[in-house]
Amino acid sequence: MRSSGSVVAIVPARAGSKGIPGKNLRAVAGRSLVRRAVEAAVGAVTIDAVVVSTDGDAIAAEAVAAGARVVHRPEDLAGDGASSESALLHVLDQLAAEGAEPEVVVFLQATSPFIDPTDLDTAVARVRSGAADSVFAAAPSHAFLWRIDPDGSARAVNHDAAVRPRRQDREPEFRETGAFTVFRTTGFRQHRHRFHGRVELVVVDGRGAVDIDDPSDLALATALAPQLDQLAARDLHDQHDQHDQRDQHDQRAATVPPVPAPNGAP
Repeated sequence: MRSSGSVVAIVPARAGSKGIPGKNLRAVAGRSLVRRAVEAAVGAVTIDAVVVSTDGDAIAAEAVAAGARVVHRPEDLAGDGASSESALLHVLDQLAAEGAEPEVVVFLQATSPFIDPTDLDTAVARVRSGAADSVFAAAPSHAFLWRIDPDGSARAVNHDAAVRPRRQDREPEFRETGAFTVFRTTGFRQHRHRFHGRVELVVVDGRGAVDIDDPSDLALATALAPQLDQLAARDLHDQHDQHDQRDQHDQRAATVPPVPAPNGAP
């Protein structure tokens, strides 16, 4: 990993989980959640290194096997009350002590099993270019949201209950998926929060916007995996074909002598 200007993906994956015991090692279509997160980060061309923060030996072994480095998280940062930010800062402090603090952090959640590496690259590019300080994953939403007031009555949140506009007539809204957030390290250290400065979003495919919190989410992801994994593999194959075609075109162009233009210019 480069000492400056680098991009590091961090995957917090603690061993304890009440909703699904051993959640981060649970498999979706034969691959554990932590492996899926690591492999998504490894597949992004803009990410230089992947670090998994965990307090579990089994998770650490799985992370290393998938291609990540492991930073062992202390017990006081691994409880139910510990924030994701505290785990991220712990990893950054470890890297800084080694003289390898990154310019950009890609915070990945292993509970999102269908992260597209190209979405990660898009978010990293926005942050590295200076266009945004923080970029997160979001899926389109057309839901009419309601809130229950203390007296038990329902109140419209994002719409006028007396007006029911057609879907195409509504202003677009987006649901944060929790899959990833990309941000500058300096801003994160200053604000101690992932959303700082100019915040943008990357619109991801809503079909794979599954956040696994309970067994029903895991069952849904398992049912979706055969189709979504096949689509992801096809997209990756197409990208490789396009890359090979560009390389072949460049090689042919390099062997063809330039033809003068009609005005004599090369």
